[in-house]
Amino acid sequence: MRVIAGTARSMPLRTLKGTDIRPTTDKTKETLFNIMQFRIPGCRFLDLFAGTGAIGIEALSRGASAAFFVEKDRRAHSLIAENLAYTKTDARAKLIRGDVLQVLAQLEREEPFDIIFMDPPFDQGLEKDVLTYLSDSGIPAPGGLIIAEASAGTDFSYLPDLGYEVVKRKLYTHSSHIFLRKKENEQ
Repeated sequence: MRVIAGTARSMPLRTLKGTDIRPTTDKTKETLFNIMQFRIPGCRFLDLFAGTGAIGIEALSRGASAAFFVEKDRRAHSLIAENLAYTKTDARAKLIRGDVLQVLAQLEREEPFDIIFMDPPFDQGLEKDVLTYLSDSGIPAPGGLIIAEASAGTDFSYLPDLGYEVVKRKLYTHSSHIFLRKKENEQ
């Protein structure tokens, strides 16, 4: 696993052994960033269920002005700190250890985020819990992009009821990325 592009290009990132963390593959990460490449420079990026920090670090390497990383696992939290220091992206990063839903309440006091990325454990319904919270939140910036990585068969039929529109859906062999934004209030 490595940083694909930007100031930390080709730098390897550490990961944890075992199956507790499921890092996004380099090929999938490259596809993801090709889709949102023009939104990254100068953006505020939020990486939920951050794992190794690879997605947020990629955003920082490509010019995001700030990235916040939220991870509950103690070992993964330490690993993200190591990866941030190694890639020299730590000055624009904020690393928060805690349960994502509890941390979201704290993030209400922060400036809104232009891009919110989440990669929760698959098939536990956590993406729906986060999207439900964000639907009535000021955390996403107006017009901001929310991306959920989920297993390929995850049901997202509830999105219109929460006030989201699907901008794009990218299917891979076993997973998918759903690109969303809140629908603008029609007056």
